[in-house]
Amino acid sequence: MCSNVGYTQNIKVAYFAGGCFWCMEESFEKIEGVTSVISGYSGGTTQNPTYKEVTYGNTGHFEVVKIQYDSKKTSYKKLLNIFWVNIDPFDKIGQFCDKGYSYRSVAFYSSDIEKKLIQKSIEEIEKRTKKKIVTYVRKFDKFYKAENYHQDYYKENFINYLMYKNGCGRVKALEKIWN
Repeated sequence: MCSNVGYTQNIKVAYFAGGCFWCMEESFEKIEGVTSVISGYSGGTTQNPTYKEVTYGNTGHFEVVKIQYDSKKTSYKKLLNIFWVNIDPFDKIGQFCDKGYSYRSVAFYSSDIEKKLIQKSIEEIEKRTKKKIVTYVRKFDKFYKAENYHQDYYKENFINYLMYKNGCGRVKALEKIWN
């Protein structure tokens, strides 16, 4: 009989906002050791917000992904590196064609260790690029799962997703920023 003792001890959670949560889901689900990626909202004050409230209202929330991962197979630091190369950390009004507060980039931390890793990575990127990072660094508080139609959108609506992603210029912009 197979035992799962110790497995749940290895499961950790990370939260990142990088504009469109569909694109962030796709980026993180490809990583070995990631056990789930859920789209949702975090950072604001409205309880149980809807997509419409977050996008068009004044909830203070961002589009966020909740990443569960096996810390024996991957690390917060690796996830943080994946986060950086999938966003434009220099855009203070959103991400790619998605503009507005809810589309800003945020690295959330749940511990002092995560906060230090974020701060160190910011210093390294700023030194390398000679540009000021405007990504928010916030202490994680609460996460609200987005509506079901947002979950795995990139898989369930692949053609529409690709049209959005390409139309937004995300891939070309990321190549320009990070290459």
